[in-house]
Amino acid sequence: MALRDVQLALWPLLRPLIHFYWRFARGATLGVRAMVIDGTGRVFLIKHSYLPGWHLPGGGVETGETVATAMARELLEEGNIKLAGEPKLHGVFHNNRVSRRDHVAMFIVRDFVQEAPPVPDHEIVEHGFFAVGALPEDTSRATRARIAEVFEGVAVSEVW
Repeated sequence: MALRDVQLALWPLLRPLIHFYWRFARGATLGVRAMVIDGTGRVFLIKHSYLPGWHLPGGGVETGETVATAMARELLEEGNIKLAGEPKLHGVFHNNRVSRRDHVAMFIVRDFVQEAPPVPDHEIVEHGFFAVGALPEDTSRATRARIAEVFEGVAVSEVW
């Protein structure tokens, strides 16, 4: 069995334990995601080793870190993407699929540099820029919803 298969199999068991810990360690959790859009209108997506489907890059905001700093850090870690201009805050969403206490701040990034594609690792196993009309079949529901908000003018939801 491949490591990715083990991680995917264990995630449903570990997730409740992690959130139980967070309930006492943190009053609420905050994450960031970024919709990185290249000059041709393609969106950068990643595939995690421990979570099924394709997602916008992002992760948790660490103690003492701003959402903008967390977003820039996550883009560098997951996509080898460096900000070259100011990102635009698209919205702050309640992620009740993860926890009643979880929120996600999502930014739109159009001004960036990616000198080389990221090298897949233990966390990010695949990545790429995709045309909005040709997203991978297993792109997550939330990712598709945010893309529809940005590209199709669908009303912005408060729920991730």
